[in-house]
Amino acid sequence: MKRPKSYKTKQRESILNYIASLAEKHITAAEIAAHFKNADMIIGRTTIYRHLDKMTESGVLRRYTTDGVSGACYQYTPHRDECREHLHLKCESCSELIHLDCEMLKDINRHVLYEHDFRINALKTVLYGTCTECISSK
Repeated sequence: MKRPKSYKTKQRESILNYIASLAEKHITAAEIAAHFKNADMIIGRTTIYRHLDKMTESGVLRRYTTDGVSGACYQYTPHRDECREHLHLKCESCSELIHLDCEMLKDINRHVLYEHDFRINALKTVLYGTCTECISSK
């Protein structure tokens, strides 16, 4: 018997519920595995990656790879098109990925488009620096 392309399992639901509980914060597959290990619910990394890939393909999650070196991080996307409109900040100390929804940057996007005939891909645009928490802890 053939299984449907996207079938629901207890593990898939557990992964999705956990990511959704993070209120749109970004998380890696390793962090997801650690969470379930600490909760005494072992879910193999292969299973986690398989479900992350399927949820990304279906649009439930958004996958970010910011530097080509670090592993990807994932975000629950109940409002799927919002990340197309803003840039992201990545802390070089703690690796947190922060949404930067700022009117001034929207003006920069428009300027680059109309004055330089170039459309910025906000999904792949990341500004690197240090977050407030890391600055405060130094």
